[in-house]
Amino acid sequence: MSPIGDNALGTGEGNGARGARRGEGDGMLRGSGAPPAEEPRWKKRLRRVGQILAVFALITSPWWGRAILREMDFFRVRRVVIEGARYAAPDEIVSRLRVDTTASIWDDVTPLVARVKEHPQVRDVRIGRRLPGTLVVRVTENPPVALVNSARGLVVTDASGESLPVDPTRVDVDLPVLAARDTLLLRLLGDLRAHSPALFARVSEARRGARGDIILVFPEHRILALADVTAERLADVIPVELDLARRALTVVELDLRFRDQVVARLPEN
Repeated sequence: MSPIGDNALGTGEGNGARGARRGEGDGMLRGSGAPPAEEPRWKKRLRRVGQILAVFALITSPWWGRAILREMDFFRVRRVVIEGARYAAPDEIVSRLRVDTTASIWDDVTPLVARVKEHPQVRDVRIGRRLPGTLVVRVTENPPVALVNSARGLVVTDASGESLPVDPTRVDVDLPVLAARDTLLLRLLGDLRAHSPALFARVSEARRGARGDIILVFPEHRILALADVTAERLADVIPVELDLARRALTVVELDLRFRDQVVARLPEN
């Protein structure tokens, strides 16, 4: 193989090209002739579009495309965003992910989803990506429905009767109080919260009557209902309350135990 000489640098005369020449005395390569013209703007834009299309092609390609992206420092995880967490502390969710800056947003998120779902406050979770380095964790929580009295004091509880790790000093937990864990009452409160949240927000206490009937205590009066009452049936009190308010009448109890009726009991004189 011949040594690299001046011809290899394109400095020969008569070839119609301007090459590189050596500066006298310092042996450094220097450009010859006029500086190259600035690249046209349309070429820069075309190159940028090409880069974007290349990344998109890798993202939408089979597994080997994402394998390439996982090795790129550009897609290392730099930030985690938690959405939908009202009662669960975001820091707790982030710690369950167990990701650091060595992870890529293109790593398989299945193990991350499984870890977050182990949190008792979390019902469901979806993890998405926001380029170039953000994981977006969207949480659906198990909503609390009551404060249940126990040997440890009042415990935040969901509709299935499970205790939830809600810190009352961090989150407002203005919930109905139950004297004891009662699965029927908890299910009813969960149903009421899902279908009539405004009515649920007015319940300060829920308990059983002497015959097993349901008693819901509102600030203004109480509701009496059969044990099989539904959230839809409880909502029948709303138009009755509006009519009583229009007539400036005060009641102490609204009784739903009679079929298709709401019986209003006035205070005794």
